[in-house]
Amino acid sequence: MDDAAAARACLTGHLDAFRHFVDRYQGRALAHARILTRNEADAADATQEAFVDAFRNLKGFDPAREFYAWFYVLLRNRCFKQRSRRATRSESGIVTDPRVDPGMSAEQLDLWRAIHRLTSEDAELVVLKHIEGWTYEELSASLRIPKGTVMSRLYAARQQLLRMLSGESA
Repeated sequence: MDDAAAARACLTGHLDAFRHFVDRYQGRALAHARILTRNEADAADATQEAFVDAFRNLKGFDPAREFYAWFYVLLRNRCFKQRSRRATRSESGIVTDPRVDPGMSAEQLDLWRAIHRLTSEDAELVVLKHIEGWTYEELSASLRIPKGTVMSRLYAARQQLLRMLSGESA
């Protein structure tokens, strides 16, 4: 089943079809939420709440668009809400080291560690552009910032990553 078919099924009363979105995008959403919240518990909460938001607002999804791009806006908003509540939750301490994938090379691990040292906003841009493959236009539209600002911030973030990876202080 593709995203458009799953959305149509949900909207015609087959609510279990929403499982398609959770199964397909939960891992990706959690990874992005970890970058934005810098916290495992907050990332899990934000991801779950974003899926609830998506379910409730599925009528607003345009099947001509990619589901994840639409969903990402909801996820991002939930992550920012989680970060603003951080001071009230004891389990919301900031996590700065990425999860280590056993199949990761030393270079990949170094890159992820450097990405996690960026601000969450810069890390978000780097991951969406260079790992997820989003275009500048998609970044601008989803993040609601001008394309020129996206390009400028990405340039600065890449320069900072290069300094970190070459051993210079960032």
